[in-house]
Amino acid sequence: MNWFKVMTLTMALIVNAAIAEVAVIVHPSNAVSLDQSEITRLFTGRGATFNNGNKATPFNLAESAPARAHFDSKVLGKSSSQMKAYWSKLVFTGKGTPPKELASDAEVKAAVAADANAIGYIDAAAVDASVKVVGKF
Repeated sequence: MNWFKVMTLTMALIVNAAIAEVAVIVHPSNAVSLDQSEITRLFTGRGATFNNGNKATPFNLAESAPARAHFDSKVLGKSSSQMKAYWSKLVFTGKGTPPKELASDAEVKAAVAADANAIGYIDAAAVDASVKVVGKF
Protein backbone atom coordinates (compact mmCIF):
# COMPACT_ATOMS: atom_id res chain seq x y z
CA MET A 1 0.00 0.00 0.00
CA ASN A 2 1.25 3.42 -0.78
CA TRP A 3 1.43 6.20 1.80
CA PHE A 4 -1.64 8.05 0.45
CA LYS A 5 -3.89 4.98 0.69
CA VAL A 6 -2.74 4.28 4.24
CA MET A 7 -3.41 7.88 5.33
CA THR A 8 -6.84 7.92 3.63
CA LEU A 9 -7.86 4.67 5.30
CA THR A 10 -6.56 5.87 8.66
CA MET A 11 -8.49 9.15 8.41
CA ALA A 12 -11.69 7.32 7.44
CA LEU A 13 -11.36 5.06 10.48
CA ILE A 14 -10.70 8.03 12.78
CA VAL A 15 -13.76 9.91 11.50
CA ASN A 16 -15.98 6.84 11.90
CA ALA A 17 -14.61 6.17 15.38
CA ALA A 18 -15.06 9.82 16.36
CA ILE A 19 -18.79 9.66 15.68
CA ALA A 20 -19.66 6.09 16.44
CA GLU A 21 -23.19 6.97 17.54
CA VAL A 22 -25.45 10.00 17.66
CA ALA A 23 -27.89 10.36 20.55
CA VAL A 24 -31.19 12.17 20.03
CA ILE A 25 -31.94 14.01 23.26
CA VAL A 26 -34.82 15.77 25.00
CA HIS A 27 -35.33 17.50 28.34
CA PRO A 28 -35.33 14.99 31.24
CA SER A 29 -38.94 15.87 32.13
CA ASN A 30 -40.17 15.07 28.62
CA ALA A 31 -41.94 11.68 28.79
CA VAL A 32 -42.17 11.34 25.00
CA SER A 33 -41.11 8.16 23.22
CA LEU A 34 -39.97 8.64 19.61
CA ASP A 35 -39.07 6.37 16.73
CA GLN A 36 -36.92 7.32 13.75
CA SER A 37 -39.87 8.43 11.60
CA GLU A 38 -41.12 10.78 14.31
CA ILE A 39 -37.65 12.26 14.76
CA THR A 40 -37.39 12.72 11.00
CA ARG A 41 -40.79 14.45 10.95
CA LEU A 42 -39.62 16.98 13.55
CA PHE A 43 -36.24 17.69 11.91
CA THR A 44 -37.71 18.09 8.42
CA GLY A 45 -40.46 20.50 9.44
CA ARG A 46 -43.25 18.05 8.62
CA GLY A 47 -44.43 18.34 12.21
CA ALA A 48 -44.09 20.87 15.01
CA THR A 49 -45.29 18.77 17.92
CA PHE A 50 -44.20 15.63 19.71
CA ASN A 51 -46.48 12.61 19.36
CA ASN A 52 -48.05 13.56 22.73
CA GLY A 53 -49.22 16.92 21.30
CA ASN A 54 -46.64 19.13 23.04
CA LYS A 55 -44.75 21.70 20.97
CA ALA A 56 -41.31 20.58 19.78
CA THR A 57 -38.32 22.88 19.32
CA PRO A 58 -35.62 21.08 17.31
CA PHE A 59 -31.96 22.12 17.43
CA ASN A 60 -29.44 21.19 14.73
CA LEU A 61 -25.69 21.09 15.07
CA ALA A 62 -23.72 23.40 12.77
CA GLU A 63 -23.02 22.04 9.29
CA SER A 64 -19.33 21.69 10.17
CA ALA A 65 -20.00 19.31 13.09
CA PRO A 66 -19.21 15.65 12.28
CA ALA A 67 -22.32 14.49 14.17
CA ARG A 68 -24.48 16.61 11.83
CA ALA A 69 -23.47 14.61 8.75
CA HIS A 70 -23.94 11.37 10.69
CA PHE A 71 -27.44 12.45 11.84
CA ASP A 72 -28.48 13.62 8.37
CA SER A 73 -27.33 10.35 6.84
CA LYS A 74 -28.37 7.78 9.46
CA VAL A 75 -31.56 9.37 10.79
CA LEU A 76 -32.90 11.57 8.00
CA GLY A 77 -31.64 9.35 5.18
CA LYS A 78 -30.10 12.22 3.21
CA SER A 79 -26.70 13.81 2.83
CA SER A 80 -26.07 17.17 4.47
CA SER A 81 -26.04 18.83 1.04
CA GLN A 82 -29.43 17.28 0.24
CA MET A 83 -30.81 18.58 3.54
CA LYS A 84 -29.41 22.04 2.81
CA ALA A 85 -31.15 22.02 -0.60
CA TYR A 86 -34.37 20.75 1.01
CA TRP A 87 -34.42 23.60 3.54
CA SER A 88 -33.40 26.19 0.96
CA LYS A 89 -36.45 25.28 -1.12
CA LEU A 90 -38.82 25.43 1.88
CA VAL A 91 -37.42 28.76 3.05
CA PHE A 92 -37.56 30.23 -0.47
CA THR A 93 -41.20 29.21 -0.93
CA GLY A 94 -42.14 30.36 2.58
CA LYS A 95 -43.16 26.84 3.62
CA GLY A 96 -40.71 26.25 6.43
CA THR A 97 -37.91 27.34 8.68
CA PRO A 98 -35.02 25.00 9.49
CA PRO A 99 -34.16 24.13 13.08
CA LYS A 100 -31.89 26.62 14.82
CA GLU A 101 -28.23 25.67 14.49
CA LEU A 102 -25.92 25.54 17.48
CA ALA A 103 -22.14 25.31 17.24
CA SER A 104 -21.32 22.31 19.43
CA ASP A 105 -22.55 19.28 21.34
CA ALA A 106 -22.23 21.33 24.54
CA GLU A 107 -24.47 24.10 23.17
CA VAL A 108 -27.14 21.65 21.98
CA LYS A 109 -27.04 19.80 25.29
CA ALA A 110 -27.37 23.07 27.25
CA ALA A 111 -30.27 24.29 25.07
CA VAL A 112 -32.14 20.99 25.44
CA ALA A 113 -31.47 20.85 29.19
CA ALA A 114 -32.96 24.36 29.54
CA ASP A 115 -36.14 23.85 27.47
CA ALA A 116 -38.77 21.18 28.18
CA ASN A 117 -39.92 21.37 24.52
CA ALA A 118 -36.49 21.00 22.96
CA ILE A 119 -35.08 18.12 20.96
CA GLY A 120 -31.57 17.85 19.58
CA TYR A 121 -28.80 15.41 18.87
CA ILE A 122 -25.20 15.10 19.98
CA ASP A 123 -22.35 12.63 19.89
CA ALA A 124 -23.51 9.84 22.21
CA ALA A 125 -20.24 10.15 24.16
CA ALA A 126 -21.29 13.68 25.25
CA VAL A 127 -24.55 12.59 26.95
CA ASP A 128 -24.91 13.22 30.66
CA ALA A 129 -27.73 13.38 33.23
CA SER A 130 -28.82 16.88 32.11
CA VAL A 131 -30.69 15.36 29.13
CA LYS A 132 -32.67 12.22 28.27
CA VAL A 133 -31.81 10.01 25.30
CA VAL A 134 -34.79 9.03 23.13
CA GLY A 135 -32.82 7.37 20.35
CA LYS A 136 -29.33 6.31 19.30
CA PHE A 137 -28.24 5.93 15.70
